[in-house]
Amino acid sequence: QVQLVESGGGLVQAGGSLRLSCVASGLAFNTRAMGWFRQNSGKGRDFVAAITYSGGVTNYADSVKGRFTISRDNAKNTVYLQMNSLKPEDTAVYYCATGGPYYSGSYYVPEKDYMYDNWGQGTQVTVSS
Repeated sequence: QVQLVESGGGLVQAGGSLRLSCVASGLAFNTRAMGWFRQNSGKGRDFVAAITYSGGVTNYADSVKGRFTISRDNAKNTVYLQMNSLKPEDTAVYYCATGGPYYSGSYYVPEKDYMYDNWGQGTQVTVSS
């Protein structure tokens, strides 16, 4: 079965950096767009960043543009989220997800959670002020 395992979360001071990783198994990773979402308790899951299957196109939420970078290594079945200049409002559980086959085109970067079909268990990121 498909499995996504996130790691790299933790506690960091404002202005600091973290790098999240997500290792996928059980599917053809290099054919799927990948995305990162985040969720605060009591709120919905928000789009953070996504990348096409080849890594050629990326997209970001306005709130993280210029601070976060998504990348992938298809040889390692891994997607990364480099988070710099972290702010307290970045505190959330971060999830990686695989884009559904219909949404995993060469140039299309899915941004809605319904466009993703497999989700990891999440990793907590806490940014202190």
